[in-house]
Amino acid sequence: MATEDTTGSPAVDVKKTQIYPPTSSSSGRQVTPFWREKYEREAMRYWDLFYKRHQNKFFKDRHYLEKEWGRYFQERDNLVLLEVGCGVGNTIFPLVSTYPAIYIHACDFSPRAIDLVKAHNNYRDDQINAFVCDLTWHDLNEWIPSSSVDIVTMVFVLSAVSPEKMPSVLQNIRKVLKPSGRILIRDYAYGDLAQERLTDKEQQISKNFFVRGDGTRVYYFSEDFLTNLFKENGFDDKNVSIYSKQVENRSKKLVMKRRWIQAVFSLNSESATGLTRSIDQDLSAQRFELINSSKAPTLHTEVDVSESIAELFDSEPSFDEDMKTGMVIGSGFGGLMLRLLVITINARSCCFKIRGLAREYQHTCQSTGLMLWESAHIMCTVIAENPSIVAGKRVLELGCGSAGICSMISAQFAEFVLSTDGDIEALRLLRENVTSNLEQNLVEKIAVEKLVWGASQDLQAIKELGCYKGGFEVILGTDVCYSPGAIHPLFFTAKELLLNETWGKPKPSLILCHIQRRVHEDSIISAAADLGFRLKDRWVNGMCRNDGIISSWFSSDSSWNDSVNTPLTILYFELGDLRT
Repeated sequence: MATEDTTGSPAVDVKKTQIYPPTSSSSGRQVTPFWREKYEREAMRYWDLFYKRHQNKFFKDRHYLEKEWGRYFQERDNLVLLEVGCGVGNTIFPLVSTYPAIYIHACDFSPRAIDLVKAHNNYRDDQINAFVCDLTWHDLNEWIPSSSVDIVTMVFVLSAVSPEKMPSVLQNIRKVLKPSGRILIRDYAYGDLAQERLTDKEQQISKNFFVRGDGTRVYYFSEDFLTNLFKENGFDDKNVSIYSKQVENRSKKLVMKRRWIQAVFSLNSESATGLTRSIDQDLSAQRFELINSSKAPTLHTEVDVSESIAELFDSEPSFDEDMKTGMVIGSGFGGLMLRLLVITINARSCCFKIRGLAREYQHTCQSTGLMLWESAHIMCTVIAENPSIVAGKRVLELGCGSAGICSMISAQFAEFVLSTDGDIEALRLLRENVTSNLEQNLVEKIAVEKLVWGASQDLQAIKELGCYKGGFEVILGTDVCYSPGAIHPLFFTAKELLLNETWGKPKPSLILCHIQRRVHEDSIISAAADLGFRLKDRWVNGMCRNDGIISSWFSSDSSWNDSVNTPLTILYFELGDLRT
């Protein structure tokens, strides 16, 4: 039976708005086959990059396991446990502390995560056997004897496996579990807030299976799906429950639903012998196919600059000295209590400390401009490595949000930079970021102004600024192509403000950098053409690069060239008819 865990806050008379109410439809445009295959093929790589970026500072230790499952750990002496998807040890080290006699096998398919486990102060070789293993094709018997494990814990890990490979994982685990053993599982449930958010962003791979912004994947389980999955693979369910928690933001009258599933399974002994034999055959066939088709998991060690994710329950991200949390309350944010982070961005010799809204709190605020988006981080690095893009030019940034890192890096080289956004709160925080990161001589080279695309009053106000001088030579936009209704006003605004004469100088340009989202690229290019823009060059991460303008920005010694693991696109436009 499902249980309800509410906030316990006093009732209010006003109507509350639920964030992302559950949807019954899984229709909609999914990720392309190219990216679906890439996410599957490089699943190990995306998680390894996640741990390279966050080290052991992202998830908190899971001390709640003693409360939830303590009776299973206390049932017998000399307990042997297997932690599947151990990460950096947030499950195993609390258990070792609570049960000193326990022996733990810990596996993860991220080599970097296993290295962090072994580097932990409480790691002991005689108590913990940590090893790298992909359970979809490795054989657990290479590390663990058959029928030797009392308990298997799977905490937010099965959801990271594609649904068609989940049976292989369970069959593999079954080989090492004792006849009296149990599997304890906690994972994401169907209808959770995060699922609805990913659906809204059209990041769906298949039914209930999604990709996050950093390339890691997540499945949202229904009670029936999880129960049938285990039963079909030789397990009986002892306790399966869906848990809900409604989080309220009373100042904004918002209700956010969080859901997770928790279950205990035991072996069905009747089919053990036959199933074990089929497991050996199936895994051997999978390994043969993977090895001979060159699809075996490969490991890369580049730096990931894509967005982070947060485990939804019982944890919040923690940060080192360069990433500190803080609370801000003020009328400037509509009276809303926001959790702001200080995020350090390094671009060549520049280092910016940006205050912005933590990504996991984005659903509590209508403004998307209070967060640092992936494309801004990437474009900032591109400009830092290629100053000629903006050197000596008047630069306009559209939809810069509160971070403004593209504007701040451009100010190092440009004649002048105008940073614009349509959100007043984002601009207010942007001014703070600019003044706290730049020396006074550079602050004087940046103006911050409100600009709603297509708004005649705002356009006229921009044209009356001293920095306008007949138009801007470079216009930048990062992650501004996410809404179909905003595409035409975006290009109309760019056409109004782009310099329309060159007099022997390079043609003015509009440069858009974005993560592929719900707006199809053909519609972007079509809207641009309708307003007189010509697509001069196009670059797509993960595809063959040409010899055009954009490709020349990526030198062989680029600090991040091949490290971007998101479906990134850069479009370079010029106006067709200019006075030369």
